[in-house]
Amino acid sequence: MSSVRYEVPEPGICYVTLDAPESRNALGDALLDELIAALERAASDGDVRVVVLASSHDRVFSAGGDLKAFAADVRPVERFVGLDRFPRLYTLLGDLGKPVLCAAGGDVLAGAFGLALACDLVVARRGVRFGCPEINVGVFPFMISALIYRNVDRMKANELMLLGELIDADEACRLGIVNRVVDAVEFDDTVRSWARRLAAKSPLLLRLGKDALTATRDLALPDALDTLRGRLALALTTEDIVEGVAAFREKRAPVWRMR
Repeated sequence: MSSVRYEVPEPGICYVTLDAPESRNALGDALLDELIAALERAASDGDVRVVVLASSHDRVFSAGGDLKAFAADVRPVERFVGLDRFPRLYTLLGDLGKPVLCAAGGDVLAGAFGLALACDLVVARRGVRFGCPEINVGVFPFMISALIYRNVDRMKANELMLLGELIDADEACRLGIVNRVVDAVEFDDTVRSWARRLAAKSPLLLRLGKDALTATRDLALPDALDTLRGRLALALTTEDIVEGVAAFREKRAPVWRMR
């Protein structure tokens, strides 16, 4: 049975849902392979404008890496080769060309914390927790440390990784890890509303914009500005910019041409 569901419930919106409740959606090799395949499918599907990354578990988004696999008797070379899945996944989310909304309806732990940080937007259900508890069982959050350091102030990042204590969704929002925290009764509707708003934007300009952010986030300011000037010049050649301005002036919904 598949551990990842791929669904397009309405035009433009793709739900990629972690669906291995018996393991609390542990990010083992098989699930990671399915998740990467689902995201690559969404990236290549011209009808998909936004991806919602969700979980079928009512309390846990994902418990993170598969601890059983960490302790398994595997040859070092095989283990090293298998470790490429996490960097591939996190890089894929940045390079997807489409916005990815993390629907954190349950606890987001360990490697899944990095998964959420690699997304573009995060909506969380009030009461869910985020963090790196793996240090408490002797595992350091190596792979996600790069994402944490890019999204959380250094001293708080150190506290999360070294102490292994969890924070709730409201604290995650105060730290800038989460965009919006909503009560359980509003959660699904809020996720759906955000997805629809994203799907209504120009797919072409979202792709150009997301690519530009990924390319410049670690550049020095002069280099970033020079790169962004070229990206803006390219965007100004698109028909979607002309259509967007025309629709605004004519007080109508834009019809995106995606060119």
